[in-house]
Amino acid sequence: MNLIKEDETLEDLQLKGIKVIQKQNGFRFGVDAVLLANYAKVKKGGSVIDLCSGTGIIPFIITGKKEVSKIVGVEIQEDMVDMAKRSAMYNSLEDKIRFVNGSITDKSLLKRIDKADVVTVNPPYKLRNSGLINYNDKDAIARHEICCTLEDVIIATRKLLKDNGRMYMVHRPERLADIFCLMRKHKIEPKVIRMVHPSINKAPNIVLIEGQRDGKAFLKWEDPLYIHEKDGSYTEEINKIYGKEVTIK
Repeated sequence: MNLIKEDETLEDLQLKGIKVIQKQNGFRFGVDAVLLANYAKVKKGGSVIDLCSGTGIIPFIITGKKEVSKIVGVEIQEDMVDMAKRSAMYNSLEDKIRFVNGSITDKSLLKRIDKADVVTVNPPYKLRNSGLINYNDKDAIARHEICCTLEDVIIATRKLLKDNGRMYMVHRPERLADIFCLMRKHKIEPKVIRMVHPSINKAPNIVLIEGQRDGKAFLKWEDPLYIHEKDGSYTEEINKIYGKEVTIK
C-alpha cells in the first residue's frame, strides 16, 4: 500500500524518526502547533485528546517527546483525517494514536470517546464574520470559526476532560477576554498564560493557555517566549523546541 500520494510530502519531525504526511500545496502545520505540543504537560502514561487535530501534528510531536498511553485526534475535515491515519500507519503508531473524523459539536461522538487527562486544541483563530471567506475553502475552515466556535471548543473540552484534567490551547492575544470569559463560564479555570512574541522588539501574536477543569482561581503569567532574535535567527529556546543544536561562537 502506497501511503504517500503524489501531491504530498513527508515532514521529518526529528523526533524518534517520526514523519508526518503534509500537502505540498495546502494547509501545513505552523509554529503555533509546535509550541502547543511542547507546552502541554502530559504525565508519563497519561492520555490525551487533541481537538481540531488537522493532520495530527500535535499528537505526533507529543508522542515523540512524552511517554503517553494513548492519544485521540478529532478533526472535521475528512481528507486531513485520512492523511493523519496514514501518518500513523507509516510510523507504526496505530496502537497509540487514533484519529476520529467528526465535529466537536457532535454530542454523540464525544460520548463515544473516553475522557482524557489532557486536552490540547489549536482552534480556528478568526471570527466567522471577519473578512471575506470562501466557506468551501479548507484553509478557511482551519482559520475561521466556520465549523466550530471558541465556545464549542471549550464546551467539548470540558466534556472530554477527566476531573481536574488540564486543557492546553494556543490562540491569539486579542481573543484573551473571550477565552477567559468562556473558560470560566464552563468551569475550566485559566491557570497559566504565556505570551509568544515574533521577536524581542515586537508585540505578542500568540498566546499559550493552560486551564484546569473545576480548578481553583489562581492565574500565573510565565516569562514571554521569543521566536526570533533581532538578527532574524531563532532564539535558543525555539532551537531547543525544534530539537536543533546551537553552535556557541
